Amino acid sequence: MARKDRTGNRKPRCQRPSVKMPELGYYLVVTDTEATERCYFQGLHQGLLKEIQNKLVIKVVETKTRAMIDKCLEMTAYDAQYRMPWIVFDRDKVKDFDEIIKEAESYGIRTGWSNPCFEIWLYSYYGTMPAIMESWVCCSEFEKIFQRKTGQRYSKSDIGMYEKIFRTGSEEKAFQIARQKYEQCIREGKTVPSQMIPCTTVYQLVEEIRKKAGMEKKDCVRKK
Repeated sequence: MARKDRTGNRKPRCQRPSVKMPELGYYLVVTDTEATERCYFQGLHQGLLKEIQNKLVIKVVETKTRAMIDKCLEMTAYDAQYRMPWIVFDRDKVKDFDEIIKEAESYGIRTGWSNPCFEIWLYSYYGTMPAIMESWVCCSEFEKIFQRKTGQRYSKSDIGMYEKIFRTGSEEKAFQIARQKYEQCIREGKTVPSQMIPCTTVYQLVEEIRKKAGMEKKDCVRKK
C-alpha cells in the first residue's frame, strides 16, 4: 500500500526515501516508564561491539500504558518489514495487565513483562529471583543488593545501570534463573501473567539480542 504525502495524496513507492535495514534487525521497544527500561536497553546496546552496534538497532520509546500497542502499530506501519516490535512493562498496579499482553500478541507484538516489576529481572543477575508480591518492596530490596554489589546507590535513571549490573552480576545466570521461574509457573498451572510471580519475559528479548550479537561476533572473528 502506498503512503500518503502531506496533501493527503498517496506517494508511489519510487518517491519514498529508502531506509537501509540493519543487518541484525531493528528492535522497537515501547515502554510505559520514564527511565528504567530506556537506561537498561541503551546500556545493553552500548555494551555491544562497535561493529555490531551499527548492525543491530534498539530504539526505546516511552508512552502511557494503554497507548503502548497503538504506538507500536503506528511506528511499524511504515516500515514493518524491518522493525521488531516489543512492549516492555510491569505488572505493578496495571488493571488490564493480562488483556494488554493478549492484545499485543494478537497483533504480532512481543511482550517483555515483569511481575511484579522490572527490578525482578535485574535481581536475577545476582543469582536470585525472590517471591516478592509488591513492586515497591521489590525495588526497595533490590536497591540494597545493588548497593552491596556495586558500592553505589541504585537509581532508575542511571545511564550506567546496565554496565554496573552486567559487571557485578552474571547475565548467563540471569537467563537461567528467569527461564526456570517462567517454566516453573507453567508447570504449576499458572499461565496467566498476572498470576505468574515472581516472573519475567524480558529475558527472552535480551537473550535474543545477545544471541544475534554473539553469532555476529563469531563471524567477525572468522573473517579476521
